[in-house]
Amino acid sequence: MVQHIRKAAVIGSGVMGSGIAAHLANIGIPSILLDIVPENAKNRNELSESAIRKLFKQKPAPLSSKQNAHLITAGNLEDDLDKLAEADWIVEVVVERLDVKKAVFEKVDRHRKPGSIVSSNTSGISVEAMKEGRSKDFRKHFLGTHFFNPPRYLKLLEVISTSETDPDVLYYMKKFGEDVLGKGVVFAKDTPNFIANRIGTYGLLKTMHVMTEMNLSPGEVDSITGPLIGRPKSATFRTLDVVGLDTFIHVAKNVYDLVDGEEKAIFNVPEALLKMRDKGWIGAKAGQGFFKKDGKTILELDLNVMEYIERKKMKAASIERAKQQKGSMKWKTLVYSDDQAGQFIWNMLAPTLLYSARLTGEIADDIVSIDRAMKWGFGWSEGPFEIWDKIGIADSINKMESDGHIIPDWVKEMDGDTFYKNGLYYDPSSQSYNPIEKNPKAIDLKQLKQEGNVIKQNSGANLIDLGDGVALLEFTSPNNAIGMDIVQMINTAVDEVEKNYKGLVIGNQGKNFCVGANLAMILMAAQDDDIWEIDMVVKGFQQAMMKVKYSAKPVVAAPFGMTLGGGTEVCLPAAHIQASMETYMGLVEAGVGLIPGGGGNKELYIRHLEQLPAGVTVDLQAVANKVFETIAMAKVSTSGAEARDNNFLYKADGISANHDHLLHDAKQAVLHLYGKGYTAPVRKKVPVTGETGYATLLLGAQSMHASGFISDYDLTIAKKLAWVIAGGKVPFGTEVDEQYLLDLEREAFLQLVAQPKTQERMHHMLVKGKPLRN
Repeated sequence: MVQHIRKAAVIGSGVMGSGIAAHLANIGIPSILLDIVPENAKNRNELSESAIRKLFKQKPAPLSSKQNAHLITAGNLEDDLDKLAEADWIVEVVVERLDVKKAVFEKVDRHRKPGSIVSSNTSGISVEAMKEGRSKDFRKHFLGTHFFNPPRYLKLLEVISTSETDPDVLYYMKKFGEDVLGKGVVFAKDTPNFIANRIGTYGLLKTMHVMTEMNLSPGEVDSITGPLIGRPKSATFRTLDVVGLDTFIHVAKNVYDLVDGEEKAIFNVPEALLKMRDKGWIGAKAGQGFFKKDGKTILELDLNVMEYIERKKMKAASIERAKQQKGSMKWKTLVYSDDQAGQFIWNMLAPTLLYSARLTGEIADDIVSIDRAMKWGFGWSEGPFEIWDKIGIADSINKMESDGHIIPDWVKEMDGDTFYKNGLYYDPSSQSYNPIEKNPKAIDLKQLKQEGNVIKQNSGANLIDLGDGVALLEFTSPNNAIGMDIVQMINTAVDEVEKNYKGLVIGNQGKNFCVGANLAMILMAAQDDDIWEIDMVVKGFQQAMMKVKYSAKPVVAAPFGMTLGGGTEVCLPAAHIQASMETYMGLVEAGVGLIPGGGGNKELYIRHLEQLPAGVTVDLQAVANKVFETIAMAKVSTSGAEARDNNFLYKADGISANHDHLLHDAKQAVLHLYGKGYTAPVRKKVPVTGETGYATLLLGAQSMHASGFISDYDLTIAKKLAWVIAGGKVPFGTEVDEQYLLDLEREAFLQLVAQPKTQERMHHMLVKGKPLRN
């Protein structure tokens, strides 16, 4: 078996195949993308070359940086088969037909090198059947690796072994999937559609059956099957539109052809879906499916008459009550209410829970794998057995039995106990509780806090002991917005770490790292003309960031998701940034009529200067222009890699492919810096462009204004930003200290925050959640 996967081959250049090649490129693994030679083609690589070109246009973007495309080489299955010998891993992603796959693997077997790993990305065809007729070495190194689309974003990777797969290969691919590909890996049995698609497709079809029985519409169903029950915003039918009805029907038919009895009836695709497919109304890629846009209005399909009508939403008392609740109480309100919403959710959910229980042991060895597959593959916040615990097993069984459902024996034998307790899960085969397998790289802050590892805390943040002499600063305010409580804890954390720890990680496990400053607090103070208070807050934030930058012990920031405004300003002064692959960084203050106030202008400017190649004559004006453009246009990176391209990250900063490993990787970065004998950076003066640079920046802004690209007030903001970036009224090339730049920044911030138009923008953002261009 190969010891390291350094090069790969992807066979099949469709959306999924090219997406897998793109994800490999994102993590630095080169691949050759092979497809058939089109009939009478002048360009024999046309299919694979076309697929690579499409990567630049697809949304969401398969490439974390456009530069990564150079790691994908186009080829074809006639001229380039010999190149398979260079690949450590060959993944097949061709059409879902067993005969086609077997023909591909016959060619692969002749050209691969011994020990290379071969896998199929099939979504449900028997992996066991694919290996028939292949060499012993091929069979030993063959398995299924089922990615979910789009591969860059969806976490689940189902790994399926055959009767001859070497266990070492199986476990190597699990570790490779987690550590390198950044996936959540589950072992699935070689059964129709494996785990997530089997249960997910059942749940979607059951939802449609219940909708028909209750005479509801797709819009009404989607209004209660999204975030209300811990599912993605796309809920049920918008999800089907995104997936594509043609794809969904194929997946459903795959199970229908391979199962019997009651299960077969559920997977018999409803006539309405077949009509939609025949009309070409297959979803987003066709411009219409269950929903269609009419201008800015979203219409829904009336499945009874096959016409689009105004979208509806369900209203019920249980919905309003549940919105105010959490955990078990929320779930019980939703499933045990007698109103329309409660009846629908119960009739949709109960069969899905029972179906999951019946398949335990058949599609996966344990309930943990099933729960993880549904969370990682379908975006559920809780898996079926976790939900079942929330609604109460004893009460739910009584209600299920009163509805005529048959309860699997192993569930009844639990006698009302829970599926999970104290880090254990129930195993039906042994009728006992076993420890949940945990990845040692997945730090659980909630568990650490429960175990008493909180060093200090206040209303907005916790300082937690991560072990091994490393502390972590966790923001806990709503949306992790920065206020004085967090600023105070930053100061406290640095002081504590300098005395008693090796270093500090700034990170958390919320939805986003930090969406910026507490805008509501700033707006209220501004409307009260309390500029002194705002000045105190901004000055305090600036001083805290300088304390982070010049800490005697290394501070590592671990951003992920939305890392905006003040969130980016927290990261920029750190000794090291360990970002998640999906990190969206940007100084976006211009969108609310402000400029960065916590040192972000200064730090981004310094980062641009320090990233210039050694020995190159520094063009200060070019640097100022670039920084000005980035901040004035409120540019946000679309990935950690793009954050590096935009100089929010240094080249030496890290990017974690697996978000679950982010805090572990940040902790290791602290230990590495400490072990090297880390010392605080030396304070240096910063060369600026001064008055002449300001004039150049202003000229550019005025040109944009004259062309109608920015508004009058945008120009006002741009003037303030240009003054700060240029370093004020000094000659070109003057070297100034950091505090001078911070004072300029704070002065400009305070002048803008007092303006009515800035306050209008701030209010609009708080109320509408989007920028106002006044």
